[in-house]
Amino acid sequence: MPQAQQTPHVPQDVHTREVEVPKFLIEAESSIPGYSVSELKNPVDHHIDDVLRMAMERKASDIHITVGLPPMIRLDGEIQPLPFHPLTQRDARRLIYDVLSNEQLERFETTHELDFGYSVKDLARFRFNVYMQRGSVAGALRAIPTKIPAFETLGLPQTIREMCKRTSGLILVTGPTGSGKTTTIASMIDDLNEHFPGHILTIEDPVEYIHKHKRCMVNQRELHHDTYSLHDALRAVLREDPDIVLVGELRDLGTIEAALTLSETGHLVFGTLHTRNAPATVDRIIDVFPSEQQDQIRVLLGNTLEGVVAQQLLPKLGGGRCAAIEIMMGTPAIKNLIREGKTHQMYSIIEMSGGVGMQTMDKALCDLYRAGFVSFDECMTRAIDKDNFARLAKGQAA
Repeated sequence: MPQAQQTPHVPQDVHTREVEVPKFLIEAESSIPGYSVSELKNPVDHHIDDVLRMAMERKASDIHITVGLPPMIRLDGEIQPLPFHPLTQRDARRLIYDVLSNEQLERFETTHELDFGYSVKDLARFRFNVYMQRGSVAGALRAIPTKIPAFETLGLPQTIREMCKRTSGLILVTGPTGSGKTTTIASMIDDLNEHFPGHILTIEDPVEYIHKHKRCMVNQRELHHDTYSLHDALRAVLREDPDIVLVGELRDLGTIEAALTLSETGHLVFGTLHTRNAPATVDRIIDVFPSEQQDQIRVLLGNTLEGVVAQQLLPKLGGGRCAAIEIMMGTPAIKNLIREGKTHQMYSIIEMSGGVGMQTMDKALCDLYRAGFVSFDECMTRAIDKDNFARLAKGQAA
């Protein structure tokens, strides 16, 4: 008779509510190599650094701490458990609070939101987000490698390197959460640091990749640590004599306005947005402003935008992930379309400008599919124009 499958024990204390064990956790023993219900670790015996080391041994990109589940990791885009018993409220609170300073703890207990950088010696640096869910503390960590990947390691097109040689203007890296924007932009900044003298200034929340002084002097300012206000830090940039400025995520009107002003005043400015493609990026920036300002912003953006790199990470056949990258250069034709509010015509220009290094997301997906890296179905789910992608994949003209 087959042995009955064990259900992981969910330890409880007076600070927790009863939780139902998720089906995927029960099935983990048969689906995850080396995962054994009978050998689950007790989280009480471990510091969060132990959890992070275990996650990095498995090459995880993200780690999650939440009540009612063991520490969870994201591996090649999929969520799976680490071999621990599910966490109680006390477990989750201890794992997270043990690494907070008094100032961080006070800020979190006031706002219930906290972002900071956390490093484990000889392992990695992590972007740590702490939040509340259903009355319990929870955490999400993103692994940031200690070494910034080179252009060649990431497989970034040479066009992007050429884009970064501009002495002023705005360059944006866009894509959904977890698409590798931070890594791509860090590689772009590091490449400039390797080859061109100057002053690089970053304003981040929190600082993620650490940039060393190479040919450039590099100053990195972290929100809540080196400055108490993002907008104050951006206003101070002009007094700090930078050549290159990384403003991080363009999350609101004030940040976008500051990035445009800096790029207009002779600085090379890098930023990120959570948009899927280049035309959507332009529309997002314009739409943030009141309608009476939008014509003026179109002109300003048309004058300053030097390029958009939009990317997605896709699961590779056989394991791992790879990036599909759309590239739009700030050519005269693109700049004119921005000024005239004709973003719907941009894709035609990008499609016809392969000779200068531009490519659409659908073309990038097609190249990955035809090279045998990614399945057709996966590419179809990510395509901007599914009919166009299908034609490209079959070798037909768009």
